[in-house]
Amino acid sequence: QVRLVESGGGSVQAGGSLRLSCAASGRTFRNFNLAWFHQAPGKEREFAAGISSGGTTYYADSVKGRFTISRDNAKNTVSLQMNSLSPEDTAVYYCAADPTRFGLSDSLYGYWGQGTQVTVSS
Repeated sequence: QVRLVESGGGSVQAGGSLRLSCAASGRTFRNFNLAWFHQAPGKEREFAAGISSGGTTYYADSVKGRFTISRDNAKNTVSLQMNSLSPEDTAVYYCAADPTRFGLSDSLYGYWGQGTQVTVSS
């Protein structure tokens, strides 16, 4: 079993930055593929960024160049640095993990955090 706990959400003005963190406990973290998803009000949950167990990163077009995902296997954490935020980034952000599957669909991930709210005002 893996438990994921996100932190770092909050409110920020457009153009600002936030850094989200997700702490994992349980099984061997370094073997897991990790991702961040976001869900805006009234919308489906969508892939934002992912990092494989080998360190390969992927980004949704909407965040490419503004968001950076990173992992620290020694600390069992995955982070999402978000820069140049816009009101369209307002959403609940979820950390996700899976030991074998990796991709853009939320159905691929077996473990989820509770989510953290990010609100960007104009």
